[in-house]
Parts: sequence; structure tokens; C-alpha cells
Amino acid sequence: MEAATNSQPQDIAVRERLLKAAMELFARKGYAATTTREIVAAAGVTKPVLYYYFRNKEGIFLELMREAALRFEAIIDQSLAEKGSARKRLLQLYDQAFALIVERIEVARVMQSIYYGPPQGAPFVDFDAFHFKFQEAVKDLVEEGIGKGEFRKGKVADMVWAILGVFDVSVETQLYHPEIGPGREGLARILNLIFQGISADGEGNQ
Repeated sequence: MEAATNSQPQDIAVRERLLKAAMELFARKGYAATTTREIVAAAGVTKPVLYYYFRNKEGIFLELMREAALRFEAIIDQSLAEKGSARKRLLQLYDQAFALIVERIEVARVMQSIYYGPPQGAPFVDFDAFHFKFQEAVKDLVEEGIGKGEFRKGKVADMVWAILGVFDVSVETQLYHPEIGPGREGLARILNLIFQGISADGEGNQ
């Protein structure tokens, strides 16, 4: 039992090295051009070790996507479950989602390259599901804000697209030109400008 317990930290470290190596290679070279040999060389392990933890290259790719999806969904669920104004929770949702993308920038680049470009032979991942869940969460919070009198009555879809648009542009800029992007603080400022425009009292007070 003691030997098994002592091996756990080492197992986790090896697994994380493989994930990190694969993530960096997929982001730099693309999924199709990355070989299993390159992943294990970068992680400093052998092929049987990769096969033990992930079975193959497809398995390590799916694990990267799964981990990102779980964290993204947790951020959405937390924002919907918390109490407070719709505006505050939208700001929190965007801040935490943006922070996750910055932290996992290589994974985000891989997702975008496969979604908008050739599939590269990668296993299917329902990237649309991520976007639709995020969009639905924004819609729910906007509708809640209208119902509570925080936001003025109007076409919900227009408000949702305005709020989604600033996030999409901020993320895309962060992926490819972070030096000119708004960053987390700038994203919050732009969102607050939108909230001023849809505020029920015309002032955008929180």
C-alpha cells in the first residue's frame, strides 16, 4: 500500500509531462504533423509509458480537450448558480473564461485550428457544444437581468450577440496578437460600456 501511495505523485507528474508536451507540439506543429515519438521525446518518457496512460495520440488529444471542457463548464455552472446581479455574474463569467483561455492558450489554439481549418485527422470533439452552452448561459443571465429590472427591455438576442461579440474578438486577439488585445481588464471595461447601454436606469449601476 505504501509503495502504491508513493508512486501516485510520480504517476501524476509523468502524466502531466505528457499532456504538456503534446499540447505544445499540437499547438506549434498541428495535430496531424505531431508524432507519438515526438511527444514521448519531449516528455522524456518512452512510448509504452504514453500507451499506459493514454493508449495513443488520439487518447492524449481527447484528454486535453476533456480537461479544458470540464473546467470551462465548471466556470459556466458556477456563474449561473451564484447569487448577485446578472451584470456581476456576467463579468465574472467572462473574466474566468478569459483567464482559462490565457492559461490554456495552446489548447485554445489547437481547438481553433481544427474547428476553422482542416480536421487534421483528429478525433471528433463537439466544439459547437462549448459555444452553445456559453451562449445559452449569457442568454439566461441577460433574461434574468431584464426580469429583475437591471437591464432594459429589448430584443434579448441583440443584447446577447453584443456581449458575445466582444468576448469572441478579445479571445481571437489574445490567441494571435495579445500585444494589442484588451486583456482581462480591458474586456471588463468594454463589457461595462455595453451594460451602460442596456441598463434599465441608463446609468449602468451595478
